[in-house]
Amino acid sequence: MKLDLSLYLVTDPLLSGGRGVEEVCRLALASGVRVLQLRDKRASTRELIQQATQLKELAQKHKAVFLVNDRVDVARAVGADGVHLGQDDMPLAAAREILGDKIIGISVQTADEAREAQAGGADYLAAIVVFKAPTETDLSGAIGLEGVRSLRSAADLPLVAIGGIQADNAAEVMAAGANGVAVVSAIMAAPDVPGACRELLEAVDRGRRRRRG
Repeated sequence: MKLDLSLYLVTDPLLSGGRGVEEVCRLALASGVRVLQLRDKRASTRELIQQATQLKELAQKHKAVFLVNDRVDVARAVGADGVHLGQDDMPLAAAREILGDKIIGISVQTADEAREAQAGGADYLAAIVVFKAPTETDLSGAIGLEGVRSLRSAADLPLVAIGGIQADNAAEVMAAGANGVAVVSAIMAAPDVPGACRELLEAVDRGRRRRRG
């Protein structure tokens, strides 16, 4: 499956309000989200499998990539397109052994981490955290645009940026070298999900043009 990182949505049930995660994801996928990652740290394994099954069907309907955060077992159980792993999650080599040629993304903050992930066979990198974001409270500091540039120089893999990204700064992130932007609150908490997706995609396109120019 082609990996288009342009607009990448990470779920958060606490931000979806009364609409629920599935409805927000349905609107977002219909409005241009190309990668959907299920992330729910509070859910049980049974609940995660139920959510993953529903979201996988939505993603397939819109020809988008569906990933599961951290949980290799859940991804395998539901036949997800892959997983996204942090530095403290299952080692990349072990995940590859279980998932075969499925997509595996790795969160990185430093050039060394980026080079290690590329050498280990990751499919894409996530630059974390670009700007300070309330949904990333377990991480200290922010790498900023200079950090995105450093990661872009360190590895040739597709690079998505996450952390505090909104429509008003997405173009800068793209111009710094990202292949796409990953967001949580910018879509999950948006009163107008289609409108939020449209603004983000417009900013992504502006940033790409700026970088090429």
